[in-house]
Amino acid sequence: MQHDKILILDFGSQYTQLIGRRVRELNTYSEIVPFNKVPRDIDSYKAVILSGSPNSVRGEDALHPDLSQIRGKKPILAVCYGAQYLAHFSGGEVAPSSTREYGRANLSFINNGEALFHDISVGSQVWMSHSDTIKKLPANGQLLASTSDVENAAFKIEGESTYALQFHPEVYHSTDGKTLLENFLVRITGVQQDWTPKAFIEETVEELRATVGNEKVVLGLSGGVDSSVAAVLLHKAIGDHLHCIFVNNGLLRKNEFENVLKQYEGMGLNVKGVDASARFLNALEGIEEPEQKRKAIGRTFIEVFDDEAHHIEDAKWLGQGTIYPDVIESVSATGGPSATIKSHHNVGGLPDFMKLKVVEPLRSLFKDEVRRVGASLGIDKDILGRHPFPGPGLGIRILGDVTAEKVNMLQDVDHIFIQGLKDWGLYDKVWQAGAMLLPVQSVGVMGDERTYEKCVALRAVESTDGMTADWVNLPYEFLQKTSNEIINKVKGVNRVVYDISSKPPATIEWE
Repeated sequence: MQHDKILILDFGSQYTQLIGRRVRELNTYSEIVPFNKVPRDIDSYKAVILSGSPNSVRGEDALHPDLSQIRGKKPILAVCYGAQYLAHFSGGEVAPSSTREYGRANLSFINNGEALFHDISVGSQVWMSHSDTIKKLPANGQLLASTSDVENAAFKIEGESTYALQFHPEVYHSTDGKTLLENFLVRITGVQQDWTPKAFIEETVEELRATVGNEKVVLGLSGGVDSSVAAVLLHKAIGDHLHCIFVNNGLLRKNEFENVLKQYEGMGLNVKGVDASARFLNALEGIEEPEQKRKAIGRTFIEVFDDEAHHIEDAKWLGQGTIYPDVIESVSATGGPSATIKSHHNVGGLPDFMKLKVVEPLRSLFKDEVRRVGASLGIDKDILGRHPFPGPGLGIRILGDVTAEKVNMLQDVDHIFIQGLKDWGLYDKVWQAGAMLLPVQSVGVMGDERTYEKCVALRAVESTDGMTADWVNLPYEFLQKTSNEIINKVKGVNRVVYDISSKPPATIEWE
């Protein structure tokens, strides 16, 4: 079945993935590509969305997309930088803003006759995030909406299905943003809203059968959402030709190796557990730098996995739980070398010695879509609701060098924290949580004795996709009880702190 597709040109905005997710939430398929890599098969897309950008259209580093095959031929929705681009290079004027144009604003004028603002009223809240402003509309520009501070908050180009917004409809703070996007997709573009979990499962299973045939696939399970859904999809397509391997890298949560293996019992999957804890800890000995630790863990995993894969006769494919954000983050929006914040453990291909072809059934899905697909497949809600856990595990939550003693200490701290969240009914209100073992010691007092022991940091964030995240305001009573329990029960820890940093500027993990 062919689905209508929406192309999103990425100019480097932190919100670009949100645009893609909002479009998907409206049961319409979207693809994100760098602004300067417009696909040759542009006719296969129903419409194009231009994202925001940290760049200025007035600067020497202004990003110039090639819209020659799009303008006047496809419906366009230009957001923030995209709107300023259309104005600045089409006869309008963009200048530095004289007033603060960041945060919440309310529409003070709407052209009610326009389909884009159907069912949206004056007073609707929108989210602004820009330092430049559109002073003059482009040639043939028609004003569609204003706020008290931003006169040209939205406009269209007469004679084209080209619409532009100075605000961001994709963020939650734009209260009618979903309605506006649906108006553009359905009322203006005329897309068929048939991108659903059920349709994805049916088409993916059929595609996997055609691609893999009767050949064997080996897949590394982590116990997380992505690998579990990928495994069930592959099993649905090829049955016993799927061989799953769950590697204990010694950096998992407390009792996680045994618990995860037990979770998969009864799911019909062929799963083998491999305890390689000592091998990973040996590979990490003496390494303190975060990126080197990630690479050492990744390299060791490939070696262990390759050893196990050789025990599976005639294995031809490697199954991976790669999802769409992994793919997007590995491509530079500006077309140059990406600024690597950290290595992705499941993007970038395989070493030459692993003679396996790669199959990635979830490569086109966002995280929330993976969970919806998992629910449609009947996967246990405890697996689908599991917090994300980094591929390198506790290895990047122990700042500095990693030892067995530190792992055991952090496992105990983490277990108290996570179990406490569950006992207090807070676990499902948090997107991700964990504890960090800091490379500092502090003075404390226990009884009449002075102590000089480790400090741990607790972290809990709320997010939708991990691209941005806010710290969770956990109850003081919970934090107090958790801190006391950790200090009383975990030998070697005498201080607990709570991380209240958001992403950006901080990352969710400390390394």
